[in-house]
Amino acid sequence: MKIIITGATGMVGKGALLEAVDNPEVTQILLINRSPIGKEYPKVKEVIHKDFFNFEAFAEEFISYDACFFCLGISSIGMSEADYKRITYDVTLAAAEVMHKANPVMTFIYVSGTGTSTKEKGSIWARVKGKTENDIIKLGFKQAFMFRPGYIQPLRGIKSKVKWYQGMYDVFGWLYPMLTKIFPNHITDTTRVGKAMLSVTKKGFEQLHLENRHINLAAGN
Repeated sequence: MKIIITGATGMVGKGALLEAVDNPEVTQILLINRSPIGKEYPKVKEVIHKDFFNFEAFAEEFISYDACFFCLGISSIGMSEADYKRITYDVTLAAAEVMHKANPVMTFIYVSGTGTSTKEKGSIWARVKGKTENDIIKLGFKQAFMFRPGYIQPLRGIKSKVKWYQGMYDVFGWLYPMLTKIFPNHITDTTRVGKAMLSVTKKGFEQLHLENRHINLAAGN
């Protein structure tokens, strides 16, 4: 299995990368990042790409890959709807459209979030993420899954790039084993998210939109 990962410097993307690196069925990983991850792995090829509104240069390479884990994302806090849409929707569809044209039989996994509106209503975040999900599905990939995690606990030394998020994880991290037993449908972690991505790529899943409970189920937990 050959995997493309975007956003591997972020918390979710890094979790997906570590699980893919450890999985013997994954033979090659292509990272498309704005900045380097700072570590080398034998089966990882990292490309530093500056123009995330244009992925045409990779079209021929995309043909040989089985899946893309699109983990790139930003917070909408303090952003106008136009700016947030440009970075969230425009960048994602720029990649997805080129990938679909080059390789429509690949699996495309988009990391969205709980509360995303399929009807494209509600907050800026919910509307833009919802439109992004809907338009990815409309492209017609063989498989397309929308991951909608809620609370994600970073594991394996992964840190959030958002300081106040990491502060929360530092405070509540020791409670994670207990909280995941009390609220199994509402809590997941970076390891489970990565394992779930690999699982649905290989086996499929009955849901197109995966909330935390579906992610944990797909991960085998």
